[in-house]
Amino acid sequence: MLALSHGILRLRPAAGPLPRRFIKTSPPIHDFHFDTHHFVQRLEREGLNRAQAEGIMTAMAEVIDESIRNMTTNMVTKSEQEKHHYTQQVDFAQLKSELQLMEKNDLAMVKAENDRLVTDIEKLKQRLREEITRTQAGVRLDLNLEKGRIREEASRQELKVKEVDTRIEQEIAGLRAAIQASKATTLQYLVGFVTGCSALLMAYLRFRV
Repeated sequence: MLALSHGILRLRPAAGPLPRRFIKTSPPIHDFHFDTHHFVQRLEREGLNRAQAEGIMTAMAEVIDESIRNMTTNMVTKSEQEKHHYTQQVDFAQLKSELQLMEKNDLAMVKAENDRLVTDIEKLKQRLREEITRTQAGVRLDLNLEKGRIREEASRQELKVKEVDTRIEQEIAGLRAAIQASKATTLQYLVGFVTGCSALLMAYLRFRV
């Protein structure tokens, strides 16, 4: 605002609430003092009359006042700054509380998920143990069946071997009997032959004597 008191021009920031644009940390602007009487006298010394000097002074004062209003438009008062700072603190505290709540919720969700995974893993382990037990039982049963089949096959083979051995023994016994019979026949033939030869030899010897 423009104020003239005893030749002193006082320029004060415009009254009324200031729009919140951004916060500057510079100290608040107080009254601006400008010696209008001295300025008018200087203009008169430069050759201007009283009315022209006062007109120029008034125009300059309006320009300065407008510049100050434009400059202070983007500034806030200390109370506004403190209010904004308090609002920021409240917002920060609320944000911090929300983040902590989200962190707790996330932690609870992670813990629940971890518990679920642990439960699923235990179920899988139990299922795997049962499957291994069933597989082992099946393998044992197959082995026992295979062992039984092998024993049966071995018994059959053993019976066959015994039958072959019996047959061979019978064949050997028959061959032995045939050999003994052949020996007896040969022996009888030899005895008869020797006897005949002896008789002929005796007859021959008698005939010569």
